[in-house]
Amino acid sequence: MSIIAEILWVLESRSREPLDLEELAVVTGRSKSYLSRLFPLITGHSVTGYLRARRLSEAARQLAGGAPDILSVALDAGYGSHEAFTRAFRDQFGVTPQMVRQRRSLEGLLLVEPLRMETNTATTIASPRFENRPEMHFAGIADRHKMSMPVGIPEQWRRFQPYIGNLDGAIAGAAYGLVGEISPEGMFDYLVAVEMRAGAEVPPEITLVKVPPLRWARFTHAGHVSALRQTIGAAEWWLSANGHEPSEAVHSFIEYYGPSFDTRTGTGDVEVWFGLAL
Repeated sequence: MSIIAEILWVLESRSREPLDLEELAVVTGRSKSYLSRLFPLITGHSVTGYLRARRLSEAARQLAGGAPDILSVALDAGYGSHEAFTRAFRDQFGVTPQMVRQRRSLEGLLLVEPLRMETNTATTIASPRFENRPEMHFAGIADRHKMSMPVGIPEQWRRFQPYIGNLDGAIAGAAYGLVGEISPEGMFDYLVAVEMRAGAEVPPEITLVKVPPLRWARFTHAGHVSALRQTIGAAEWWLSANGHEPSEAVHSFIEYYGPSFDTRTGTGDVEVWFGLAL
């Protein structure tokens, strides 16, 4: 079983318990930083965000089914007061618990359903190519996105297009997407970039990032770029099944877009790179 499947099993089977990253780290034998990076990459949710959304989704079902009172539903979902529950519910769905209870309907609510525990079942993947790389330097445009709905990434790539092939010191042949810090709320830093020679100077609007020396597992992505998350899940399963542990370094996950990648069609030479713990 992959680490992600293990986390999902714990979250679903103990959803009404006061779980946190500390507890999940004990159960899985992995660090909190490892879990807080890997889970969002594959599922699109932070661990705490997924658990909160699942509890609120089940609460919405109870309310639409005619729950006798809101406080009992709030307590069942892990909230200590009517007010705290109402705030969280409105932030999640855009309506109050009272409104859902009154109208007896889930219409218009974006519920979060249980994720499949085996995230790789829909995607087959070939064994990766392993490669040791020294410290790498990247230059690009940085932005912040919501992991569950990163709709701004195509526009970020569009803004970076004029710089590709026009930055002095760039190493030609590929472009990259680097995932940086991921917040507990499910927001993440993303850099669209090219690899640079060390010491190269860049315009002030361009961000420079250094990636430490790592051993990389390079997985080929087959199909359209919109299905990249399925390949990431299958790659995590392969690594877990074969005894490899991804690194906890901030920029230890990279998307690679090679020379034959076509930005107009979203197909071509695409890989996902996992930096491995040394």
